[in-house]
Formats: sequence, structure tokens, C-alpha cells
Amino acid sequence: MVADQHPPTSDRAEERDRIGARGIWLICVACAALAVVMGAMTALNVALPEIAPSIGATSTEMTWLVDAYTVALAALLLPSGAIGDRFGRRGLLIIGLAIFAAASTPPLWTDDPTAIIASRALSGVAAAMVMPSTLSLLTSQLPERKRPLAVSLWAGVGGAAGIGGFFVSGFLLEWFSWRSIFIVFTVVAALLAMASATIGTSRDEHSKPFDVPGALVSTAAVFLFVVGLLETPTRGWDDAVTLGALGAGLVLGVVFVVVERRRAAPLLDVHLFANRAFSAGALTVMVQFFASLGLFYVVLQRLQLDFGMSPLMAATAVMPVVVVIMILSPIGTWLAVRYSLRSMLVLGVSLTGIGLILMGVVPYTTYWGMFPMLMLGAVGQGFATAPPTTAIMANTPAATQGIGSAVNDTFRELGAAIGIAVSGSILASGYTRNIAPVADRVSAETGSSQLGEHIARSLAEALHTIDALATRLPGRTETLDAVADQAKQAFIGPMNTACVVMGIVILVGVAFLIFLSPRAMTPVSASTSETETEPEREPAAG
Repeated sequence: MVADQHPPTSDRAEERDRIGARGIWLICVACAALAVVMGAMTALNVALPEIAPSIGATSTEMTWLVDAYTVALAALLLPSGAIGDRFGRRGLLIIGLAIFAAASTPPLWTDDPTAIIASRALSGVAAAMVMPSTLSLLTSQLPERKRPLAVSLWAGVGGAAGIGGFFVSGFLLEWFSWRSIFIVFTVVAALLAMASATIGTSRDEHSKPFDVPGALVSTAAVFLFVVGLLETPTRGWDDAVTLGALGAGLVLGVVFVVVERRRAAPLLDVHLFANRAFSAGALTVMVQFFASLGLFYVVLQRLQLDFGMSPLMAATAVMPVVVVIMILSPIGTWLAVRYSLRSMLVLGVSLTGIGLILMGVVPYTTYWGMFPMLMLGAVGQGFATAPPTTAIMANTPAATQGIGSAVNDTFRELGAAIGIAVSGSILASGYTRNIAPVADRVSAETGSSQLGEHIARSLAEALHTIDALATRLPGRTETLDAVADQAKQAFIGPMNTACVVMGIVILVGVAFLIFLSPRAMTPVSASTSETETEPEREPAAG
């Protein structure tokens, strides 16, 4: 009797579900590439005080040193995801990392603000190639049963990398010049481009014609809307440029939906949003990044300007948030898949909102007074960071995983831009209003209107001006210290208001999630994908 040469069915299933060494390497490369481009989004924030005087940048140029990256990244995510689906996701990842490395070199040899801003914009273009490629490679190549774990690791890294950007920059600035940040970008991106050549690739084997009209309209819509949001803190919500950009972006967004519904091969199948898990995931991603970027926009200023921490100390102070998010991300995904997607989304987002409101209403004067509220928000972020991304990708056909990843990333960027716009505008207008009497008095007492203007622009500029005066006028130290304390108080009130407003907005989002979110994170049927080669997927336990 001939022995059966085939292993039992259960053994074959276990073999098929194993990640293996190549899968682990893929996860490491993808998460490292994501960390670089996410960290680059925030890395310059703490370095601007050193960069600006070194290159002679104006306040507008300083703003665009940061924003050029974000605008280019957000605007090109959807087209980049579609290109990866059509031509190959690994190739797009390698090209994106190579361009990112090259685009990080001009700041090493030029002091021209315009050239550095252009290099940041090109880095954003490269980041738009990298981000959707990393996630779609994971979800298209790893065994289906292991994808939630990989997605949770990816989402945890993405949620923590922005904070990591602050930390790395703060560490480098302690020992080196600001140009060292770009050296790190160049070297790490180049190494990752070479490492990416060793991983597998995937693409849609039955790709359709590229949707050029959809790509152009979506790029213009996101570009204008994000520009309008990022200009809000400095121009205000009632400024003509702000309103024009936001309005044009919204109109083009509607045009995009109309165009895509009529296309035979759309860039984005807008019918995906009829899937409740997909829509709930997109909304949660936007709300979570609205919370995290808005929160860190105000918290890092409080730590440095009020509590007197250095950039490195401030970044270190928020590192516990990174640890909590990384630990809870896979746990949140497991609970969402095993028990209830709705429960995890509502719980996580609710804790985030409550933490922000408490940070705005509970008085504290030290970091440790802030710490419990910060950790409550971190727990919420941890539970709700990975499940929405998993829901988006599980309900996106295998052939368009790049687009699914791009939708996830686009909603991240929109949420981040809205969070910075809301918190930044509340801070700017509140501080200007509160400090006006102090600035007027200083101008009258010194006979210098320019001095009052410096104090009225921002808390950072006020404290810098006061420190410079204290060096030149040592006999006026007590008076200058009093002005510094008044400037800090003028900042704290609007900061608390920003936290409360953001928390309320987040809880409103929770109300929508309660009705929108399904209980089960149901994947699409295998029949919806022309490239699906695995057996029909089993519904997630619910």
C-alpha cells in the first residue's frame, strides 16, 4: 500500500497560515519605510528655531518648510496607490525611497529657503509613493489569517513614528546641527531602498486603464483643501485665501465623486464607502489623527515653552504615548476581529476624547499633573489605531490594495491637517486676544511698537524676545519675568480651550461611529477580486 505523500489538510492549512522568515522581513522593511516618511512629517518642527536664522527664512517660509511635505504627500496618495496596483507595489516603494533619499540632500549644501522648501515638497511626493506601497504589500503577500497582526504592527508604527520624529530630531539637535536630520533621512532611505529590493512584490494582474481624470481631480481637491487647512492658524477661518482653498477643495471633492461614479475603471470605487466597516474605518482614522496631531501641536508647546523643557526632553516626555500605542495596537485589533469592531472603535475614540477634555478642564502646572490625562488619551489611541486600518484593508478587493491603503493614508493626512488647523487657530487667536493688553503696555513703556508686536505674535517669539532683552537689560529682569509669566498665561487658556473643543469634536465622531460601525469586521468575498488565489475567506468571528 502506497503511503499518502501529501500532508494532512490541517497541516497544509497551518503551513499556509505561517508568516515565515520572508514575511517577517517584509514586515520589518515595510514598517521601517513607513516610520521614515511619517517621522519626516514632524522632524523639522523642533528644528525650525535653528533652521530659520541659519538660512534667513521668513515666518512664511518657516511654515512651508513643514507644510510643503504634508501638502504633496496628502495630494498624491490616491494616484500613487493606483500606480502601485497597476505597475507593481515593490517597484513603487523602491522608487519612492530612492527619490526620498535624493530629495533630502539639497539642505546639506544650500542655504536657500526656496530650494529647501522645494526639496521638502519632493520628499512629500516620494512619501506618497512609499506609504500606500508598504501597507498594500503586507496585505497582499502575507497569509490572510496573519494580516490583522501585520496591519496592527504597521498602524502602531505609523501612529508612533510622528512622535519618534520629534525624539530623533531632538536627540540630533543636542549634539549636531540641524543638517544632521537630513543626513539621517538620506542614509536611512537609501538603505531601505536597497532592502526593499529583497522583498516580494504584487500587483493587479488584470489592471485596467489608469484613471487620469480621477487622478487629476483628486490631487487638486486634496491639495487645495489641505492648503486651506494649513493656512487657517495664521490667516484665520474668515480669510479669503482660506475660504477659497477650502471651498474649491470641497467642490472638487464632489466633482471627483461624480466623475468616479461614471468611470468604467475608476481610480477609487466610491461604492466601497457603502461598506459600513470600510466607512467606519476611514472615519475613525481621520478622527484619531485629528486628535493625535492636534494634541501634540499644543502639548509639545506647553512642555517646551511653559515647563521649560528642551526639544529632546519634550520628545522624551511623550515617548510613553508611543509605548502604549505600540503595545495596545495588536491587542485592539485582536479584540476587534475576535469580538466587536464597533466596541473597539467606540471605546478607543471615546477614551481619546475624554482624555483631551480632561486635559482642558483639569488644572495642572507640571508634566506629572498632565501625565494621567495624556496616558488616558494614549490608551484610547492604542485601542483604536489599528482596527480601523484593518477594517479598511479587509474590505478592499485584493486587486486594489494600493488604493485601499491610499484611502487609509489620505484620511490620516486630512485628520492631521484638520487637527492642526483647529488647535492652531484656537491657540493663535486666543493668545493674540489675551496678550494684546500686555503687548500694548510694553510698547507704551518702552516706546517701541516693534517690541510689542514681537510679544503679540506667539508665545515662542515673546519668550525669545524677553530672553534677548534680559541679556541687554539685566536691571529689568523682574519686570521681564512678569511679562513672560503673563505671556504664558495668555497661552494656557487658549490651549485648554483647544483641548476641550477637540475632545468635543471627537465625541461627536463617536456618536456617528455608534450608528455607522458594524459589529463584525467582515472581509470582502473572494469573488470580488480577480487576483484572489486563496480559498474563499471565512468571515471574521463576531
